[in-house]
Amino acid sequence: MSEALDIYAFVGFLGTACIIGAYAYLTLSERANPFLLHGTNLTGAALLTVSLIVHTNWPSLVLEGFWAAIAITGLIKALRRRGADAAGEAVEVEET
Repeated sequence: MSEALDIYAFVGFLGTACIIGAYAYLTLSERANPFLLHGTNLTGAALLTVSLIVHTNWPSLVLEGFWAAIAITGLIKALRRRGADAAGEAVEVEET
């Protein structure tokens, strides 16, 4: 059980830091930026996936797949909302 840490373990730790940081950001901020939140979660899931492909742990690998899918869904939702907000602003400018 006392194997040396390799580069993939460090990549996994960086991914873990991203996910924990995103959760702390969501918890501590008054109004979280969805692009920063979901982008950081997606980055963390991707880094952990790299680590888990080398050091396979199937339950964790499946978890990261779902984590990434949720983050991508959040990013798409934020992009759509931003597009709708921009369209609404354009209509307001034309009306004045």
